[in-house]
Amino acid sequence: MDRLTSMGAFVMAAESGSYASAAERLGLSPQMVAKHVAALEQRLGARLLNRTTRRQSLTELGSAYYERCKLILSEAQAADSLAQIMNDTPRGKLKISAPITFGSYSLMPFVTDFLRQHPEVEIDLHLTDRFVDLVEEGYEVTFRIGPLAASSLTARPLAPYRLVACAAPSYLSDRGVPQIPDDLKNHECLGYAYWSRPADREWVFYKGSAVERVQVASRLQVNESKALLSAALDGFGIVLGPKDFLEPALCSGELVRLLPDYEAPSRQMHLLYTANRQRTAKLRRFIDATLARFGAP
Repeated sequence: MDRLTSMGAFVMAAESGSYASAAERLGLSPQMVAKHVAALEQRLGARLLNRTTRRQSLTELGSAYYERCKLILSEAQAADSLAQIMNDTPRGKLKISAPITFGSYSLMPFVTDFLRQHPEVEIDLHLTDRFVDLVEEGYEVTFRIGPLAASSLTARPLAPYRLVACAAPSYLSDRGVPQIPDDLKNHECLGYAYWSRPADREWVFYKGSAVERVQVASRLQVNESKALLSAALDGFGIVLGPKDFLEPALCSGELVRLLPDYEAPSRQMHLLYTANRQRTAKLRRFIDATLARFGAP
């Protein structure tokens, strides 16, 4: 028998004065209450209650054991209450993975705001462009850009990750302004190389329902967005990158958006987490806040 349940039955029997009264308050049969008390007595090797046909009373051991049982049951209830509080109040460390550029420029302001709203939460944010294994590496959630492979993870779609093509005025003054995507064949196009693959040699643009694909030359390939931006600001070539990341340079005039009549491709983005994880308050709140901030329109 469960010892805590038996202790609860014993305390109730001691306080109510009979097995019948204890059984009624506990929703058990008198025989089951008696079995719980007998199980404790057998474990202790001594009697806890003196019973007669008319009354029952605590033995000397029973009286001392009763006081200790009340303390133990009270602590157990406090522990259950603590678990409930922790389940309702976001607290503790949340381990998150995100792509480097998105994490640095789009996600970081959201993370700091989330921490301000939930002062008992800590966030351990790892920025990497490789595909992390949530289960093996201990992440609770990860942001992923690009097509998803089949998996058992729960994937919540987010707003597409928008890209724009732009270049420095000095480059455009020297090499001219491309008017259509096919003009990019004659330009220096800067390539972003991921850890798992080289830079895209094919850039895709959309105009209405039409799709235009162009093979670009990328003499410079970089695996870090800030370095790629530095090359673009230096006037070396045309960069195709995340809109949020390039927006400050576009607003300041350091870069000029190209092909305004065309839409650059938007990449799929998802929030991933394990389907069978019991979601704590911190994780539930983070998922809800993420969907509210970055969710698909």
